[in-house]
Amino acid sequence: MTASLTLDKRVLHRVILPGALAAAMATAASGIAHARPAPESFADIAARVGPAVVNIATDRGSAPAMLEKPGDTPQFSPFGQPEGQFREFMERYFGRAMPDFRFGGPMRPDHRMSAVGSGFIVDADGHLVTNNHVVAGARSIRVRLHDGDTFDAKLVGGDAKTDLALLKIDAGRPLPFVEFGDSDRIRAGDWVMTIGNPFGLGGSVTAGIVSARGRDLRGGSLVDFLQIDAPINQGNSGGPAFDASGKVIGVNASIYSPTGGNVGIGFAIPSNDAKRVIAALKADGRIERGWLGVQIQPVTPDIAESLGIKDATGALVASVVETGPARDAGLQQGDIITGWDGAAVGKFRELPRLVAGTEAGKVVELAILREGKPMTLSVTTGLMPAAKKVASLPAKPAKEGLAGTGITVADIDPAARSRFGLGEAAKGALVRHVESDSPAWSRGIRAGDVIERVTYTPVGSAADAVKAVEQVREEGRKAVLLTIDRKGEDRIVAVRFADA
Repeated sequence: MTASLTLDKRVLHRVILPGALAAAMATAASGIAHARPAPESFADIAARVGPAVVNIATDRGSAPAMLEKPGDTPQFSPFGQPEGQFREFMERYFGRAMPDFRFGGPMRPDHRMSAVGSGFIVDADGHLVTNNHVVAGARSIRVRLHDGDTFDAKLVGGDAKTDLALLKIDAGRPLPFVEFGDSDRIRAGDWVMTIGNPFGLGGSVTAGIVSARGRDLRGGSLVDFLQIDAPINQGNSGGPAFDASGKVIGVNASIYSPTGGNVGIGFAIPSNDAKRVIAALKADGRIERGWLGVQIQPVTPDIAESLGIKDATGALVASVVETGPARDAGLQQGDIITGWDGAAVGKFRELPRLVAGTEAGKVVELAILREGKPMTLSVTTGLMPAAKKVASLPAKPAKEGLAGTGITVADIDPAARSRFGLGEAAKGALVRHVESDSPAWSRGIRAGDVIERVTYTPVGSAADAVKAVEQVREEGRKAVLLTIDRKGEDRIVAVRFADA
């Protein structure tokens, strides 16, 4: 498995106007990848594949817009960008739906919301691929072809987890199309060419190389993104990234930028991932994925130390869904998953991809460590349900300290349940206070969290927590493993002792 890198979502922007972003692949007659020389020109490839690249515009209905002050007319969007493009960019930057952006002032009604993006045709019948975020929530979708003809498009299906969507247009004639290549053969350093519609300027060709493989972006846990340096900007979302032979090896999805403009770091969904998703959308209009029914987190060196295990690898089970495949198989909170169906789980983010790619109903061997001892469980893969819910929580007074951690805990009484919104099911030691310069504070523990377990010992009171932590210190451990309940979601945290 390739290495993963998680990037700060504050500077991760979706590229939401037509264009392209990408990855490149090496080809070889013998099956061994050999780097292609830099082409003298990309013109021939661009002329051949360009007619299959399309521009996409959507209408998302009316939304209130803001005026500078009462009586003013609307301002033009900054930087000369079309207002729909800038508003869409702001939505992606801030991670939430926004009204049409005007700097301050009251709102005016009935302002149209729109978005623009790119796409590419994948068969002569008019099926085309784009990003899900380009078309999600659209009332209508219009597709403009390379020759200027415009058609209404139907959404065949979309998949938010991989940010891919399949559209269909009826042009009344066979259409030019492009083919997917093999993204598994791409290497860092391979050439890549993109075509798109940055800032609504029309078809633009850019070129560069694949900078890295296996990038892991927040919100994209089911995709190992390709990183490219071919210039892409707002408007390139959903556009294709081509290899040196003119095959699509990536679907443009995001850029990494402090400003929202191109800085040479873009990300594409690998073509082999896209092929599987698009085939399923074309067949059924939806995606079915395997499901295990756990919440997981990384095994950090501190967690490994606190459990007395050598390697900080695998996926740590933070919680197990009450009714699900994991519970039925006997998986427990605190187990470390090290293998799935014969495949090793080195990094915790590998597990969701392995599970999601397994068909529901398949019996799989699950390799785990429990209290440091290897075990094998048999689990029947479930069908991933629709998005699930969480619960709620907050904090309370206390008198007992967990030595060396900076945490003060208290029992959960009726007053605390009322004050902090704790449900009747909440049990454990309530964190009343955390010293701001303490190890616990640096690990993100805050007042209002509920400590449910210390290492593998369940905690029913503040006294239980104090006793369990003292036991860990007596064993000579440098860190203690705490299972924390926050707002109904469990998380396992390793806290190093300040005097360790």
